[in-house]
Amino acid sequence: MTLIDAHLHLWDLSAVAYPWLTPAAGPIYRTFTPADVEPELRTAAVDGVVLVQAANSAEDTEAMLAVAARQPWVAGVVGWVPLTEPAQAAAALTRYATVPAFTGVRHLIHDEPDPDWVVQPAVVESLRLLAEHDVSFDVVAVLPEHLAHVATLAQAVPELRLVIDHLAKPPIQQRGWQPWADLLAAAAAHPNVYAKISGLNTAADPARWSAADLRPYVEHALAVFGADRLMFGSDWPVALLAGDYQQVLRETLAALQGCDEQQRAAILAGTAARCYRLPPGSDAGWA
Repeated sequence: MTLIDAHLHLWDLSAVAYPWLTPAAGPIYRTFTPADVEPELRTAAVDGVVLVQAANSAEDTEAMLAVAARQPWVAGVVGWVPLTEPAQAAAALTRYATVPAFTGVRHLIHDEPDPDWVVQPAVVESLRLLAEHDVSFDVVAVLPEHLAHVATLAQAVPELRLVIDHLAKPPIQQRGWQPWADLLAAAAAHPNVYAKISGLNTAADPARWSAADLRPYVEHALAVFGADRLMFGSDWPVALLAGDYQQVLRETLAALQGCDEQQRAAILAGTAARCYRLPPGSDAGWA
């Protein structure tokens, strides 16, 4: 079965500034290169990955695109454009339109002091430009306000594909449920909204977590989105804060054990390929 990892990061601390990456980040406070992740991808038989931005900068985007140009296992790149400056965003989107690997945009909205940052008029105007260029927008939803804004954006820009990263970080460690569950359902009511089953291990107890901890939240996502709007992502190397690549994949598959073959095929590859408009035949090309 085809496997696409729809959420993976690489970063070079000597080449690009990542303000959130400090010594306090522990084991992920270092450079991560293609050579670091390739053994994991081979072991897991991953066919392709989507690299996702980790800094609000053109430099981070250019670094990912450079990796994509060299590595056949990079199927797409979710980069960054200056959403608060629509004219600059338009220029960047026009430039990236000639780069097949450029498939989406993300901004680290959870690092913005204003929880309503993503719904300010200038950002919404830029998001309309993304829709015009057939480029998706990944939403980092950490606060309830962030998740609540997804429905607002989906209604304001119905042509835009919105992707909720990490199921909006459900309160797994606390075994919480609301308001996360209702807000996720409200977002899922809009057909242009997708979500990633990713980053759940770092929302659980880092010392002891398993598929059993993830399953209630995954099953709720399945109930409100359906498999055709859900996709798998490892969130590597952030995943190293609470496990490793193979553990994340293994426990995610276990949490999906109630899915039939068609549902699993969608979550593990089909949804990512459609949502991110990945080129046909995206393949790791392992020797």
